[in-house]
Amino acid sequence: MSTLALNIRMDGKQAVIIGGGAVALRKLRALLKAGASVKVVAKEFCSEIASMKGLTKLECRNGNYTKCDLINAFLVIAATDNADVNEQVRADASHLGILVAVVDNPTAGDCIFPAILVRGDLEIAVSTNGRCPTFAADVRDNISLQIGGEYGDILEQLAEEREKLLTNGSPATNNVQVLRSLSMRLLTELASRKESIQ
Repeated sequence: MSTLALNIRMDGKQAVIIGGGAVALRKLRALLKAGASVKVVAKEFCSEIASMKGLTKLECRNGNYTKCDLINAFLVIAATDNADVNEQVRADASHLGILVAVVDNPTAGDCIFPAILVRGDLEIAVSTNGRCPTFAADVRDNISLQIGGEYGDILEQLAEEREKLLTNGSPATNNVQVLRSLSMRLLTELASRKESIQ
């Protein structure tokens, strides 16, 4: 399965999660962190989701899934423990032209959630195109041993420098050269510090 890796701004967008268990909870946390408004529909909610019910951008509905739950949705996640329900959610979302992720069958949906390593505003996503999500998580965890919080700090320095260059009206080609040079210098300094510690 070929996919397109991209980041989507979720502020002001509606996401719907069908299912109320541990997997739904992980997706819910990611969506709320991204700024989405989220509706969760399930016959039962795990205790963590139940405790989040008062959040501003969260709506929880107890009950069986219906196609009406998808009204105004930008993204739908089928996360129940019932493959037939997940397939119905997928079919309904596809019919309505809504992006859908199916947690028990990643290749059936339009999109998948990669394993993400976050260091400040630096995000490193690892995906197996849905073939083995646990391996993606293992690779992400392995990378996390190499990429620490200092990479987020370097990003902040580079972002500040980029803002100065844009404010000064420097040509784009010059900006790229300046930022690449600074990036390489900061990464080399970081590598040297790490070597001196070992």
